[in-house]
Amino acid sequence: MAALGKIRSKGVILICVIGFALFAFIAEELFRSCDSARNESRQQVGEVLGDKVNVQDYQKLVDEYTNVLKMTQGRENLTDQELNQVKDVVWNTFVQNEIVGKEAEKLGLKVTDKELQNVLTTGTNQMLLQTPFINQQTGRFDANMLKKFLADYKQAQTTNPQLASQYQSIYNFWTFVEKSLRQQLLVQKYQVLLAGCLLSNPVSAKMAYNDENQESNIQLASFAYSSINDKDVKVAESDLKAKYEELKPRFKQYEETRSIKYVDFQVVPSTADRTALNKLINEYTQTLKTTEDPTDVVRKSGSSISYTGIPQTKAAFPSDIASRLDSLSVGETSQPVENKRDNTINVIKLISKTSLPDSVQFRAIQVAGATADAASKTADSIYTALQAGGDFETIAKKYGQTGEKTWITSAQYQNAPTIDADSKAYLEALNNLGVNETRNIKLTQGNIILQVTDRKALTTKYVAAVIKKSIEFSKDTYSAAYNKFSQYVSENQTLEALQKNASKYGYKVQERSDIRNSEHYVANISSTREALKWIYEADENAVSPLYECGNNDHLLVIVLTKINKKGYRTLEDNSVKSYVESEVIKDKKAEKLIAKANGIKNIAGAKSKGAQVTDVNQVTFAAPVFVQATGASEPALSGAVAATAKGKFSAQPVKGNAGVYLFQVTNKQSRSTKYVEKDYEQRQRQKVMQYVGNFMQDLYINADVKDNRYLFF
Repeated sequence: MAALGKIRSKGVILICVIGFALFAFIAEELFRSCDSARNESRQQVGEVLGDKVNVQDYQKLVDEYTNVLKMTQGRENLTDQELNQVKDVVWNTFVQNEIVGKEAEKLGLKVTDKELQNVLTTGTNQMLLQTPFINQQTGRFDANMLKKFLADYKQAQTTNPQLASQYQSIYNFWTFVEKSLRQQLLVQKYQVLLAGCLLSNPVSAKMAYNDENQESNIQLASFAYSSINDKDVKVAESDLKAKYEELKPRFKQYEETRSIKYVDFQVVPSTADRTALNKLINEYTQTLKTTEDPTDVVRKSGSSISYTGIPQTKAAFPSDIASRLDSLSVGETSQPVENKRDNTINVIKLISKTSLPDSVQFRAIQVAGATADAASKTADSIYTALQAGGDFETIAKKYGQTGEKTWITSAQYQNAPTIDADSKAYLEALNNLGVNETRNIKLTQGNIILQVTDRKALTTKYVAAVIKKSIEFSKDTYSAAYNKFSQYVSENQTLEALQKNASKYGYKVQERSDIRNSEHYVANISSTREALKWIYEADENAVSPLYECGNNDHLLVIVLTKINKKGYRTLEDNSVKSYVESEVIKDKKAEKLIAKANGIKNIAGAKSKGAQVTDVNQVTFAAPVFVQATGASEPALSGAVAATAKGKFSAQPVKGNAGVYLFQVTNKQSRSTKYVEKDYEQRQRQKVMQYVGNFMQDLYINADVKDNRYLFF
């Protein structure tokens, strides 16, 4: 009881202790939840229709499409610019498919297996023509070839895993094509359904025919807005506000953007750098002139073009090198030449110039043995048998090979960065053997019996040693540039200071408006991902850190000048105000010119008031007339002319885009174009379809798409 009493006496303290403990427990769970939510948000590249898009899922789609491009184009890698294009294509396609998919689901639209099979059977879809399943005789997609491949792939998975692995890339390619076809068909269905809601009729068709074919010839009197000086037009704030409200829908912004001012400095080689490089190149040039084998000279020079010693067509060389090959004689070494386009210094030594086939058909028998001597002995006996009239394919089958004929072209080997001695001997034989000539070639791992069976497209081939070296800045040059730029940034931490002192350091402050987070580069400078992230995380008027970017040759500092939120841009926005002001000035000039033109009854009267008079022919309602005197297209003028009878003078002045106009209709006539009602109805349907062609943009806006890929570029 005494203990219980003691506990009760400390009741308030215990309640506080327990309360703090409970709060700590709840707070810990809350912080864990917040951390989890933050980590999850960091993994999201965007959002479509409220559904979040995980970065791993997006990257998987990017990798899938990248592999497809590599396979269809026969390439190992894509450039950074190409990879950025892939990312954009994948994102836009994904968003479209998600949006259309949801709309189709509401309408009950779907693509059936039978519809897909019909597309495969027809075989004319462009996507199918990019697959390996093309019948070489018809040049069309062959569904039977696809079925056989899928069956072979399925069987190989259980009976021959190694073969299945070889088939995997083609199988992955096909699954991508099949998925893309289904998505394409669904979008087409949706578009067809939408198009079915758009109708035409004989009345609108006849009107369209008349609008296109009823022509008017006029005498036109033009009062150009440019005839009034802008300084003579007074614009009040109330005028701007009224015009802004009238034009407000034009200023709606559907995504948040950023406006910046920035200083970008590109580091370039100094005079000392160029002098040192020229000295080095001259040394390599002298060595190249006297050496018999230029392999080591080219390698030591760091040339971007390796030397293989194999005859190559001009296509194997860069265009600036290829254009100079014929100006050199065999054995001659050129003087160093600077190419400003790719910023390199170039030296060429022409080793040989010969006429060789671009395509060679051949067959071969590979000969191996327990030892090199054993292989050589077997190869000698095969070669002797062939020389005695033995059948090539029969002998090849005896050694487990087909001996079938194969074509090889220059393009298949001449761009290789290196060629080993065996490959060089092999290719030299292919290039130089005559038709039906056979050779026994000794290689490191054995022998090969090679027979050329056909040669085509004799062309000039060159063996040339090329030193192509970039003109680069030195570490000292970059260090000096960096220190100077760093001092400029550290001493000027406001926009006003950066602008005031830029010229003192030899820099220039530039401006860029409306940067979107879907862009890959800031100010078209590569490797600016971190700068873009900063732009979308900074506050207005903040000054960025110094960024080293580009190809390690740019120094960049940024000031975030404006955050342009979604919604309507206000009149305070400089670009909006400038546009509104120009429209107000145009309206006020129009008022003055209309007042001047009122009461004029004929062309002579207009001319006496200072109008420029010209003849304009073939004016139709369907097309805006172009007025040479004002340099503008004027749809309102076309409408007014169409409504005025032959011989009549315009009832009132016409306010246009670039001036005020009066006119006299001198003639009206119809073109001798035959009216075909069905054709014009179809054209009207197509025209209406164009008007609603932005349906995808409307769906995109309504889907509230969020694109945060800039966080992962």
